[in-house]
Amino acid sequence: MVLLEFSMSPLGKGESVGKYVARSLDIIDKSGVSYRLNPMGTVLEGEWEQVFSVVQKCYERMKKDCNRISCTIKVDYRKGRSGRLQSKVASIEKTLKRSVKQ
Repeated sequence: MVLLEFSMSPLGKGESVGKYVARSLDIIDKSGVSYRLNPMGTVLEGEWEQVFSVVQKCYERMKKDCNRISCTIKVDYRKGRSGRLQSKVASIEKTLKRSVKQ
């Protein structure tokens, strides 16, 4: 399974790009892929082809009305493990013996 964190935003559209991010999140939410939104991007969990397909759909939608797009992608593959969106945080909380802010 893959954890993929990405951030995609248009350049040259002003300081506030929330409407573009919201469109991407709509695509992500409708995809059925497990995800977690954070202030700096979104983490997807699934098979390689599945998560990259979601990123591709977000890109295809954004390029319809954006001439320049910035995108960062970080990938963590671990064979045979799923549910890591929650388990990675739970592991840290277990080590600390307390809950952490999310």
